[in-house]
Amino acid sequence: MSFINFILIVLFIFTINCSGNKVSNFHGSKSLDDKFNKIKLNYTNKNDIIKIIGPPSSISDFNENKWFYIERLKTNQSLLKLGTQKIEKNNILVVTFNKSGILENKKLLDLSNMNDIKFLEKTTQKDFKKNNVLYEVFSSMREKINAPSKNRSK
Repeated sequence: MSFINFILIVLFIFTINCSGNKVSNFHGSKSLDDKFNKIKLNYTNKNDIIKIIGPPSSISDFNENKWFYIERLKTNQSLLKLGTQKIEKNNILVVTFNKSGILENKKLLDLSNMNDIKFLEKTTQKDFKKNNVLYEVFSSMREKINAPSKNRSK
């Protein structure tokens, strides 16, 4: 009977130590939606944005005056879902500056703006066909090149 009590105590302690708090994985700048309201169009410059938000997560390759800030928060779901993560926040702040470095445009994209990208399953067809004369000539040349060499030591 004492062995069963010992096992029950160990199980009880184990279940108490299991935290009810969800584990969160955070990536990027925190609270972009609050910082979005702090920056003003035609007033805030690049230095002000760096002070308010920090350095950008990414700068456009095609336009150095377009900066991107990313905020992503993923939390573990219930124990029954075996640790799969759910996206709680996915904000992207896009700021565009004019040539003088003054904020010209700002846009905040969130989970409602996310789109599922659908890929096509079709494959493209080749332009040439195997019954072409050139294909036959080149395939015969390839066979001759790849053929084992004859014994030339004689």
